Amino acid sequence: QVQLVESGGALVPPGGSLTLSCTASGIIVNLNTMGWYRQAPGKQREPVATLATINSGGTTNYADSVKGRFTISRDNVKNTVYLQMNGLKPEDTAVYYCHARVTTLFNEDEFWGQGTQVTVSS
Repeated sequence: QVQLVESGGALVPPGGSLTLSCTASGIIVNLNTMGWYRQAPGKQREPVATLATINSGGTTNYADSVKGRFTISRDNVKNTVYLQMNGLKPEDTAVYYCHARVTTLFNEDEFWGQGTQVTVSS
């Protein structure tokens, strides 16, 4: 069974920086796509940043609201994806979820992490 474990959420002041990490573990044939989504209370979960592994084309995509401030990266050896967040704003406050699409022994499936809270406040 594949599991995603997130870490790095914290309380930070506006303009601060924070790095989130997510590590995938389990029997994985190919880690195809990893990304970060976020959900504020009463709001729909939205994509923040996603990237595909080189096997899927190696493409990266960002939400317009975070372009120029957030950077997604990966360590393929560690099966880990990072989200470097700079210039944080109060509206960035949300639970951030790691998401992955992986090829297992049987098929392609998708998984979600448990979420990590990011709070931006003075």
